[in-house]
Amino acid sequence: MPQRWLVTGNSRGIGRALSEAVLDAGHRMVATAREPAHLADLTERYGDAIRTVALDVTDPAAAQAAVRVAVDSFGGLDVLVNMPAMATSTQSRIWTWTISAGRSKRTCSGRSS
Repeated sequence: MPQRWLVTGNSRGIGRALSEAVLDAGHRMVATAREPAHLADLTERYGDAIRTVALDVTDPAAAQAAVRVAVDSFGGLDVLVNMPAMATSTQSRIWTWTISAGRSKRTCSGRSS
């Protein structure tokens, strides 16, 4: 049975790769980006399995609207992945992601150079 996903930060990097993996596996998803035009190719490729939404994760109203799209389009939400933008410096890159599914929640953080 396909799951209903909401993934933030789908324009590039890990968020983009995760989105493609989720959709290739036959799930449905709401993909978000500050500029949803960057997600047009996903919409063309996956059709009705995807909805795209403009989202700045620091805006609570925009976050609520993204969840509403999942509920209205797919009847609910099974998995939420918050994939914030990667912060970079000359010394390292910092990444953080959170996956929530059902009652379990896992958060992973790391630093790579």
